[in-house]
Amino acid sequence: MTIEQLFESQRKNSWNLRTAPLHERVEGLKKLSLWIESHQDQICQAMSEDFGKPEMEVLMTEIYPVLQEIHYAMKNLKKWARPQKVSPPLLLVGTKNAIYYEPKGVVLIIAPWNYPFNLAMIPVVAALAAGNCVILKPSELTPKTSQLMEDMLSSIFAPNHVLVAQGDKDISTKLLSLPFDHIFFTGSTQVGKIVMKAASEHLSDVTLELGGKSPAIIDSSADLDWTAQKIAWGKFVNAGQTCLAPDYLFVDSEIYGVFMEKLKHQLEVLYKDPAKDLARVISSRHLQRLSSLFNEALSAGAKLVYGGQFDFQKNTLSPTVIDQVPVTTQVMLEEIFGPLLPVLKFNNLNETIEFVNARPKPLSFYIFSKNKANVDRLLAATTAGGVCVNDSVIHFANHNLPFGGVGESGLGNYHGHYGFKTFSHSKSVLKQSALGRLLNLIYPPYTPWKIKLAKFLIRWKI
Repeated sequence: MTIEQLFESQRKNSWNLRTAPLHERVEGLKKLSLWIESHQDQICQAMSEDFGKPEMEVLMTEIYPVLQEIHYAMKNLKKWARPQKVSPPLLLVGTKNAIYYEPKGVVLIIAPWNYPFNLAMIPVVAALAAGNCVILKPSELTPKTSQLMEDMLSSIFAPNHVLVAQGDKDISTKLLSLPFDHIFFTGSTQVGKIVMKAASEHLSDVTLELGGKSPAIIDSSADLDWTAQKIAWGKFVNAGQTCLAPDYLFVDSEIYGVFMEKLKHQLEVLYKDPAKDLARVISSRHLQRLSSLFNEALSAGAKLVYGGQFDFQKNTLSPTVIDQVPVTTQVMLEEIFGPLLPVLKFNNLNETIEFVNARPKPLSFYIFSKNKANVDRLLAATTAGGVCVNDSVIHFANHNLPFGGVGESGLGNYHGHYGFKTFSHSKSVLKQSALGRLLNLIYPPYTPWKIKLAKFLIRWKI
């Protein structure tokens, strides 16, 4: 069957799913959970073959979050799907009002390569919990993981319910030409604009999970040992190929020297054996891009603080830190998406606020400080998709928090209940009672006393 025919079969089936009992959704999620739990070794092996991702990182950043999302959805689905009662205004007294959550229909999920299982399956879980049909387009840059997800989903769901469409940008282009009820895209801002433009042809809803340059600000009150450890992990987990990783640091000049020594120490401790504990860069093209960013910065006056070892045969780059970086270099203008970290100094907190606000709104913002006034000031004076105070990256793991960007870093959010609502249509339902006859007081003919009544309602804000 062609992709168009498969889409049509899902569209027909989507009407059946609207009236299917909730326990069928739960049963599908349960089967998915059991498959993942019993195939952990295969998932780890697939990502090891795709880009050398360490087993511990696969377990904790890919498998664990997906299972948590499934279990949370199964536990709360009945409550989420229940009509939400709302009160009427005085004019509509007697009516019963509620919000009904219904499936949007057929949804397209375009997943990235950097967390190929996590960032594909968490939106899939949300879409299935909401009762939709799903077409998943995984990344062609992680073929082993993409094939594993196809094998997994095809063993649990019929193709008119869940389908994996593998291929390069040509299949993505073909999919984007179809009238999906919702498109969920995770990837770069540049491609996100293409997705949004394609979606506009059919007025499809979109969720865009993008990226950007997420700053980390470290003031003089911060616990420097703790901060250095949190930065070293948050930046270099998955070889820095994390959309919400700290992209650059702003360090108070008072503690700059001490902090840099502690950061180097943490990198030596955490990545003593990078061949075992550090993932590969996804492709030679991406490594070459990182090399260009690195070399341009050094040519412009940046200094190498730590690392800098490129291996073009193995597609690896050691954890690398540079400072004295001119802000006009590309490494400070584009998202790095690799194990390369620029560090800047600041003397006054206003400098950091002005710098961050002069640039596109980031996906994440990291504040390391024990000074409550500084923390509150930074929270109030800047904006970002999400914020971590005295840690990095881990806000992604709380399914009670909405995860998503703002401006160029994204549109919409998901995780937990927010994911369910993203893939649901909130349908307003009003049920009239016998008291509805009173509304004829505002119907024609518009007699003088009715006009007086209208003015009375307006005056007294009834």
